[in-house]
Amino acid sequence: MSERLKITCIGAGYVGGPTMAMIAHRCPSIDVTVVDMNEERIAAWNDADLQNLPVYEPGLDAIVGEARGRNLFFSTDVASALKSADIIFISVNTPTKTYGEGAGEAADLRWIEKCARQIAETIDGPAIIVEKSTVPIRTAAMIKTVLEANGRGDDVDVLSNPEFLAEGTAMADLADPDRVLIGGENPQAIEKLVSVYEHWVPRDRILTTNLWSSELSKLTANAFLAQRVSSINSISALCEETGADVGEVARAIGSDSRIGPKFLQASVGFGGSCFQKDILNLSYLCDYFGLPEVADYWRSVVKMNNWQKHRFAQRIIKNLFNTVADKRIAILGFAFKKDTNDTREAAAIYVCRDLLIEKAHLAIYDPKVSLEQLITDLEYAGITDARERAERGEIVMTSDAYEATEQAHAVALLTEWDEFKDLDYQRVYETMPKPAHFFDGRRLLDLGHLRKIGFTAYSIGSGIQ
Repeated sequence: MSERLKITCIGAGYVGGPTMAMIAHRCPSIDVTVVDMNEERIAAWNDADLQNLPVYEPGLDAIVGEARGRNLFFSTDVASALKSADIIFISVNTPTKTYGEGAGEAADLRWIEKCARQIAETIDGPAIIVEKSTVPIRTAAMIKTVLEANGRGDDVDVLSNPEFLAEGTAMADLADPDRVLIGGENPQAIEKLVSVYEHWVPRDRILTTNLWSSELSKLTANAFLAQRVSSINSISALCEETGADVGEVARAIGSDSRIGPKFLQASVGFGGSCFQKDILNLSYLCDYFGLPEVADYWRSVVKMNNWQKHRFAQRIIKNLFNTVADKRIAILGFAFKKDTNDTREAAAIYVCRDLLIEKAHLAIYDPKVSLEQLITDLEYAGITDARERAERGEIVMTSDAYEATEQAHAVALLTEWDEFKDLDYQRVYETMPKPAHFFDGRRLLDLGHLRKIGFTAYSIGSGIQ
């Protein structure tokens, strides 16, 4: 290996970009290059204006600005970066398959395989290959098979190093992780990667396992977290029917040390790139290995999450006298959570879809999501004429929350952006037709305050008055 350690990461997306930026920031003696075939994305990472980075994470701009050009580089020259690399991270997309065997559940690994083949064809010396993408168990075996078939089996080791980042807090998660997990077969290769993280992560928080335990741990962690969300969301529906308050229930059960308070915040539903994809992948694996009952159990977590989103939309329709046709509905927030521009599987997509099917007109405000992204997401969810509706003014993206809520029959809060806590809701109320309806899908606001103003207000797990 070269005297100055060189790391290359294939994939400049939500995981690769921030993770490599943190490694470069914490390890100035290591050269880190992030490569991607998407020229527009790489240009954005290299943009002099750090506000134009393709990924929005609080604190990311400062870290990129500090390390870029010193020991952090972004490039489309994949071959050159691979040839000089000692450690190669694979951080490409592994979406749910939409075709063929396993469609709708299995992970699509074609980009992982393409990376393995490109690595095998390009490198000319020993290297450590690191799975950073979320992958199904035994994916490392496929990578090793490709490498060995191309004569690269003896001097290349494959490790699993899954990410455990929460979007919106990714930089804090990277700076002070609960744990770093590294799975592999060669102790020397494992220790080489451990030595990178040891620049800032205490050794007792760096866990080492075999390859298969590491791969399965990522899927399992996401499945467990998502199951907690679906569990409390199921209770939120019961609370609304009985007069209980899901926040009080969550506090009561969360004080039990065996359960704990995290991921017991009821909401309109979980979203993001990981939870649903990973649960479906886990279900597919269980079926593949002859465990249909286990597969059905995990599918029920996704089923509950989908029902919660549909239930919220139906609540809006029901309380607007069973019709939203031609009514303006203000949507506050479209990203799947605050402090990110990621909309993948956002609950807002499916709530908006259900409202559009009922011919509602939507005025949407999100501080980090563009109209083009919104249209793409709605088209993917089945609103094939989303662009035409936008051209007719039936879907509009506004510049602020007040513009969205003006003349709206109802407001649906779907992302917990902090700025929504501080809006002047008296001002909002005065610009709306009466009765003015408010639906809080994130339990962000004080229902009592909204009702005192005059809103007919509803929050997940608290009913309506």
